[in-house]
Amino acid sequence: MNIRPSAPLPLTLLLALALGALNVFAFAPFNFWPLQIATLALVCWMLLRAPSPRAAAWIGWAYGSGWLVAGVHWLYISMHRYGGMPGWMAVLAVVILGAGLASLCGLATGGTAWLRQRWSLSPAVTALLVFPSAWALSEWTRGWIFTGFPWVSSGYAHNVGPLAGFAPVIGVYGLAWISALAAGCLALLPYRKAAIGLLALILAGGIGLKSVAWTEPNGEPISVRLLQGDVPQEMKFAPEQIEATLKLYYDMISAAPADLIATPETAIPLLSSQLPPDYLGALQDFAQKSNSHLVLGLPMRDGPQQYSNSVLGLSPQAAAGAPYYRYDKHHLVPFGEFIPLGFRWFVDMMHIPLGDFHRGALLQQPFSVRGQWIMPNICYEDLFGEEIAAQLAVSRSPGVPQATILLNVSNIAWFGDSIALPQHLQISQMRALETGRPMLRATNTGVTAVINPEGEVVKQLPPFQRGTLSALVQGYKGLTPYSRYGNAPVITWALLMIVLAGLLRRTKDGKPHQHDKTR
Repeated sequence: MNIRPSAPLPLTLLLALALGALNVFAFAPFNFWPLQIATLALVCWMLLRAPSPRAAAWIGWAYGSGWLVAGVHWLYISMHRYGGMPGWMAVLAVVILGAGLASLCGLATGGTAWLRQRWSLSPAVTALLVFPSAWALSEWTRGWIFTGFPWVSSGYAHNVGPLAGFAPVIGVYGLAWISALAAGCLALLPYRKAAIGLLALILAGGIGLKSVAWTEPNGEPISVRLLQGDVPQEMKFAPEQIEATLKLYYDMISAAPADLIATPETAIPLLSSQLPPDYLGALQDFAQKSNSHLVLGLPMRDGPQQYSNSVLGLSPQAAAGAPYYRYDKHHLVPFGEFIPLGFRWFVDMMHIPLGDFHRGALLQQPFSVRGQWIMPNICYEDLFGEEIAAQLAVSRSPGVPQATILLNVSNIAWFGDSIALPQHLQISQMRALETGRPMLRATNTGVTAVINPEGEVVKQLPPFQRGTLSALVQGYKGLTPYSRYGNAPVITWALLMIVLAGLLRRTKDGKPHQHDKTR
């Protein structure tokens, strides 16, 4: 079947760019998930009609540019409002980032069209085998290349809706493959009416998987207090504000006991070595007297130029002089916690006190709280589901406890009152779905929340309000398929689907290739 283009390429690229920008409404806080499939279906449809692989690559790049620039436009706030970078330069930086990452989308669509041309693939094989696989591989690559920036990955749009049932099995990149497959079905509808049946099976499969309980309750629920200090970012590290911030969090912590009391990331805005001598001691006394466990976010100093973004755990059972529980952030933010080689000039232009932090180990022990095991992750770390899955899977080793509750401590006040806040909440919801565990979020300005193992927000604080979120939280044990195997199955599957497409290729005269004589 020959499918010819119906519009000039410049007009097609403008349409693709607009579809990409429109795609932002598929994600939080809008959550119109069908839009993600519909816009990607139009991209697939345009790909099938593209006159050349190069044209198909430009279509994918234009779609990705609109999607990523619109999706992370809030980076402008941190660079301009808080970093002091000239507005035009901050806009340019966001556009360059989005357009650069969009090249992976272009590789996916251009590569799909190239394989279709080289192997003389039918539209059905192209849309149902090659396109979903290339798309998923491009999303996965964005999750690790240059340390990774997987924000607004396709799968996050489906933490709500029927496809969410696939998350514990194949994770967010598996959802990218499934959503691209659904998009391929829609793209084929003008040519293959039977595609509607496959689309129905996909949706039904996701709904059916929602009923599977991959994990089970562990022990008794614990009482939790999550603190939201709402300290404005421009005041957070101001010398005249430090004393007030220390008092604020001491008062919020000691206001009432709980099995677990957690503060946001760097809630204590001083290095551990700079704290007043009696500050941690007073909090340890409160922990012992109230029988509470405390998790404090603060930067740690271990020596000259040895800093880490950390949390300390204070336990009521800790003996005098015993070391505190400690978790050090492993996945650091480029330009925020480490400066990539050759980019010191860029950081200097923002006038933000940034430096190179020490990187914690990937696998660290969880924190014991009344029969539950709390595994912290700090801010940006919950974007990397495979790393959190690895932390759980390693617990199968003898003597290593398995985390039963996930805890994210964050400060994304850098991005103001923008869609970055609900987007980050959506990412945490996906981690809960993937692992079958509750996710607690203690944040500075929002969104502080309790998320159940089904990825549902059961309780939250309004953003930009000082407050405490109290809840009873049940821990869960066991491993979902995604926790056991991470991204390996979906990457392997995507590669196998491309190999299968090669076996189904046709010769130039339109007849099946010799490896597919029965087709």
